[in-house]
Amino acid sequence: MLAAAAARAGGAALRRVGARGLHWSATAASAAEPAHSHSHPLSANEDFDLTEDQRQFQHVAETFAREELAPYSADWDAKHHFPIDTIKRAADLGFGGLYVGEDVGGAALSRLDAAIIFEALSWGCVPTAAYLSIHNMVCHVIDRYGTARQRGAYLTALTSMEALASYCLTEPSAGSDASALKMTARREGASGDYILNGAKAFISGGGVSDVYLVMARTGEPGPKGISAFLVEKGTKGLSFGKPESKLGWNAQPTTAVMFDDVRVPSKNRVGQEGEGFKLAMKALDGGRINIGACSIGGAQFCLDTAREYTQARQAFGGPISQFQATQFRVADMATSIQASRLMVRHAAAALDAHSPTATMECAMAKRFATDACYRVTDDALQLLGGYGYLKEYPIERYMRDLRVHCILEGTNEVMRIIINRELDKLDPK
Repeated sequence: MLAAAAARAGGAALRRVGARGLHWSATAASAAEPAHSHSHPLSANEDFDLTEDQRQFQHVAETFAREELAPYSADWDAKHHFPIDTIKRAADLGFGGLYVGEDVGGAALSRLDAAIIFEALSWGCVPTAAYLSIHNMVCHVIDRYGTARQRGAYLTALTSMEALASYCLTEPSAGSDASALKMTARREGASGDYILNGAKAFISGGGVSDVYLVMARTGEPGPKGISAFLVEKGTKGLSFGKPESKLGWNAQPTTAVMFDDVRVPSKNRVGQEGEGFKLAMKALDGGRINIGACSIGGAQFCLDTAREYTQARQAFGGPISQFQATQFRVADMATSIQASRLMVRHAAAALDAHSPTATMECAMAKRFATDACYRVTDDALQLLGGYGYLKEYPIERYMRDLRVHCILEGTNEVMRIIINRELDKLDPK
């Protein structure tokens, strides 16, 4: 099914960004957002010593966010609409396989490049950018750990986003303690196929995605007994729960995924038996950078919107932006975003360099950025006062969307455990 899907060479489009992106004109945010919402470019990037290529990647993502995401994100949230057509247009720019090899349609970019792109996209719509991050995480696992057959069979369709992907690790009774997962994959002697039984919880794209990267137990208790499998939608015994009713992230579906004697051929196992947990944790290092970047983009939108509002809002004889209390709050918001940006980009560079501190730095960046940027949304809401609390204005939506970032890709409490564990490895006492 997937191997036959048409490819649209999205990665090449992103690599040709100099020929396309720099000639796009910036447009104001659509009337779908209130008149006071952001309508000018994102924050300046000269402080981060971006390469010319990275500036161009950023420009393309910013333009897509302004023109294709921000004008519609409120409607998607209100209607719980998953914008698949828009997501596929993102793939035309290479956003479907950011760090996947060029031979299968990927853009072959770095983790730092991707963090810059996800930040820019999230300014326009956090849940859409976050889903793209999850899809890219699955693509990366197949590209790095999959066989040549798996790369050829899946990645051309996934990088073009003719097929969509979901990541299935969490279970109803195994969230933070992921190595205790109970879903089983029993190998059948005669055929060598695996028979999967169990359930996964909180799966982004559940019921819509075409490919599910699934962690299941093939052996002993604990992390060494877990293996990874690719399961296609439509496989007998695979079913989905109802879409969850959530506080935020309403522009992407979240469901349970159930497996009832689901037969998976051995050729769909990714890596060797017992390597699934290690593979899943490696993938989450990158996922933590991406979700931190998505938090930064959302917080930047809220800061931009709050500054615009306080400059226009009149009280006590002048704009409230002139009040010291407002200036102090805005200064702290901007500082939190800048600190988060630096930590996330530093962690991305560490991951690109295969630094021994990369896992710790990814956990640090995710913990700091998601907490700090959520607080920025709360501060922005306070600056808008009663208007910030209304759904007619976008701040409350960004606040709802960013809240879950402190939970997913490993809760921020688990990030602290990882940081301590990595410190002990690097500097045992």
